[in-house]
This record gives sequence, C-alpha cells and structure tokens, in this order.
Amino acid sequence: MASNTKSTKLLATKPIDLLLAESKETGEHSLKRALGRLNLITLGIGAIIGAGIFVLTGAAAANYAGPAIVLSFVLAGVACLFAGLCYAEFASLIPVAGSAYTYGYATLGEIFAWIIGWDLILEYAFGAATVAVGWSGYALSFLQDFGIYIPPQLTGSPGTVLVQFQGHWEHLDHIKNTLLARGIDASALPHMTADFNLIAFLAIAVVTTVLVIGIKESANLNSAVVIVKLAIVLLFIGIAGVYVFQHPSTTIAINWKEFIPQNTGEFGKYGWSGIARAASVIFFAYIGFDAVSTAAQEAKNPQKDMPIGIMGSLLVCTILYILVSGLLTAIVPYTALNVSDPVAVGIDATGVRWGSFMVKAGAIFGLGTVMLVMLLGQSRVFYSMSRDGLLPQWAGKVHPRFRTPYISTITVGLFVAIFSALLPINILGELVSIGTLLAFVIVCAGVWILRVRRPELERPFKTPLVPLVPILGILISLGLMASLPLDTWLRLIVWLIIGMAIYFGYSRKHSKLQNSL
Repeated sequence: MASNTKSTKLLATKPIDLLLAESKETGEHSLKRALGRLNLITLGIGAIIGAGIFVLTGAAAANYAGPAIVLSFVLAGVACLFAGLCYAEFASLIPVAGSAYTYGYATLGEIFAWIIGWDLILEYAFGAATVAVGWSGYALSFLQDFGIYIPPQLTGSPGTVLVQFQGHWEHLDHIKNTLLARGIDASALPHMTADFNLIAFLAIAVVTTVLVIGIKESANLNSAVVIVKLAIVLLFIGIAGVYVFQHPSTTIAINWKEFIPQNTGEFGKYGWSGIARAASVIFFAYIGFDAVSTAAQEAKNPQKDMPIGIMGSLLVCTILYILVSGLLTAIVPYTALNVSDPVAVGIDATGVRWGSFMVKAGAIFGLGTVMLVMLLGQSRVFYSMSRDGLLPQWAGKVHPRFRTPYISTITVGLFVAIFSALLPINILGELVSIGTLLAFVIVCAGVWILRVRRPELERPFKTPLVPLVPILGILISLGLMASLPLDTWLRLIVWLIIGMAIYFGYSRKHSKLQNSL
C-alpha cells in the first residue's frame, strides 16, 4: 500500500488552476510582461535561424543526406508542425514560464515533469555552448579577413588541431575534405593545438549580461538583429537563385544529378535512412519555437499572441531552410560542405566576393541571437523548477529592478561559457536534437491526455484533429530519435540517470506539491 502511495505521489500533477493563478501574479517578485506579438515571432526566428542555416546544413548534407537535405528539412518541418500545434494550445492555456516542463507537470505528473525539465537543461545549456563554438568560427574568419589575428591557442577547445590554410587558421576536422579534394597533404601545413576557446567564452559572457539587464531590452535587441539576419539570408537566396537560374548546366545538372546519393551500406549514410538521420540531426535548429513558449509568462497577451509567435516563427523559418539548403547544394557539391561556414562557401562559389563579407556578418549576428534565446529559455526553466521546489530557491530569485531571474541567468551563463571554451562538443548537436525530440513527445502526449482529463477547460487556441495530430507528432519524433546514433542515446540515458539521482536526493523532499499531499 505504501509503495502504491509513493508511486501515486510521483505521478501527482500540478493543478491547472494553480498554474493559471501563477500566470496572473504581478509585483517585483514576478516576471515582467513586456513581450508583444512581434517580439515573440522574432524571438522564435532568432533561435531558429542560426545554427541550422549557418552551420548544420553543410555538415548534414555532406555526411548524411546529400542534396536530399531539402527533404530532411521538409520532414523536420512536418514533425515540428504537429508539435508546434500542441505547443500553441498549451502556451495559450497555461501562459507561464517553463515550456514543456510546466506542461508535463500539469498533465503527466511530477516525475515526468522533472525528466523533461532536466532534459531541457541539457537541450538549452549545451545547445548554447555548441552555437557559441560555431559563432566563434565565423567571428574568427571575419576578423582574419581584416588582418586581425587571435593566437590560435585561444580559438578552440583543448586538443583541437588547427592548420594554417590560405592565410587562416582552420580546424583540421572542418577542412580535411577540402584539403583532400585539392590534393593537399594536411601534415605539410603549419599545425597548432588549441587550449581554450576565448571567443566562445566572451560571447556567452556578453549574452548573459544582456539577459540580466532585462527581457524587454533583450527582446528589442533580438528583434533588431533578426531583421539584419533575415536580410542576409534573403540576400543569399537572391544571389544564389540568380546564379542557379543563369548557370543551370553547371549547378543543378551536375550537383543534383544524384539528388538522393546511394546508401554506403551504413544506416544513416545517404539514401532514405540518411534523409531521416539528417532530419534528426538538424532538429537542433528547431529549438526556437520551444524557446518562445518558455517566455509565455512575459508575454503581454499570451492567450492570443503565443500561438501566433510559435506557428509564425516556425512557418517562416522552415520555408527559408528549404530554400537555402536547396540552393546551397545546387551551387556547391555536397561533399565539399562539411565546413564551419558552408553558406560563406556557397556565396564564394557564385563569385560575388562582397557577399561573403555580408554572409559572415549575418552569421555572427544570427548565431548571437540563437545564444540569447537559448540562455533565455534555460534560465526560465530553472525559474519554474525553483518555484515548484525542485531546485533551490536561489534559482528562482528575481532581481527587484530588472525583474529577471538574475542568479540563475548568471549561473547558467558561467557554466555554458566554460563548456563552450573547454569541451570538445562536436557531438552535442545530436545530443541537443534528441533532447528536443523528447520534449516534443511529452508535449504532444500532454495535449492528448489533458483533452481527455479536462475537456471543459477554456482553450484560446485548440490543436486541430486531436488525437490524430498529437499521435503523428509522437510517432514522427520517436522515429527521428530512433535514427540517431547509439552513442547519442547512451549519453542521454547517462544524463537522465544523473537527473534521477538529484530528484530522489533533493527535489522530491523539497517539492511543494509533494509536501502538500
């Protein structure tokens, strides 16, 4: 009987009425409602347009899907559509910080809420660290174009091998295929080993400072940068589109001749399995609309604006991803795209030299906003878990002047800065993707469950075709998770085991919900 009671308490859900009451709190200890509809859309675009276009597209095409990366983005976009509709219903119904963590707490129970909250910590913190490293690559290339050189020892994680090629210090892993294609022996080039990624560390430090100062200021800065970033992306689409139209015989006719490269005999390496593998890897790029939902408690009119922010940003970015990936693989052979700056390589291939400068500048702005939104989402998840007693009180403390969760923001920023400077995180894109997909599964399941348990709740936005849409969201997300490598699953399992130890060692004893039962 006792064990049944314990298991029941683990599955206890947080009352919807309590969550709605929390969403209406005001005063210096609550988050400030300062975000409008445009802020929310640009917040999502700020997170989505970044790593996916500027970094991951090239690697996913070169290693997994070839030109069929276009189909990978379609597949990922469809999966996101189903999940996005479910997120939109929850965000309008329960407009509080915390995203999938809060939704899981209201529908599936505390143990599932903890699992998804711990998963979101992985998703956002390591995602921001991964993006910081990508940002540092573009920033260093940009500075070197102007003759500004930073000691190579301070441009990568410890042990990263750098080679000097065409006057620039480059990561050997990023350009080894390029060197091979040109018949250049990498061992004959000047070598250096990195000790610390100073640029990535400083980038996270600056973004953390902006977030501490205030959500309105952060959102306005993000909105301004998103306009610049979209202009750069549209510039690439325009230049590349004209080039392909004028030179079809040397672009599509050659580089798309084998649109879906034959499978090499290994699952996920070209062929249809490669399309699925690429879709699961680039899911890292779709964190953006999840991040919009974490800011629900800071939206001025969340019931109406959150669905527009989520679906609007998702629609815009999916279209742009498909256009950019298609044009990129038409201009440049997919085998040459496994580099840190694939879009810059693409624009160089068109012969428009000033375009390379613009693209690098756009990538620097673009990846900067991704870091901002990821760290914003991370600190808001900490805030929500602290308010529920699952994390210490300091994580939810709000600054009396700035009205931001400043202690958790600074703490997260410090750890992410260290991760980005010291850890070799080339595999973290896949790890963040599996975390995102797990969040999608729980949110889709939560919408379905809540429709059954509480059909009478007023839902400003309703997910259509329930339970079909949630079921399709669950199945596609699980399918994409299954296509990820085994070592990614093992790392996720280890992370969740650590989380369970913390939950049973601290969180369960301090949970406000558990202590009220």
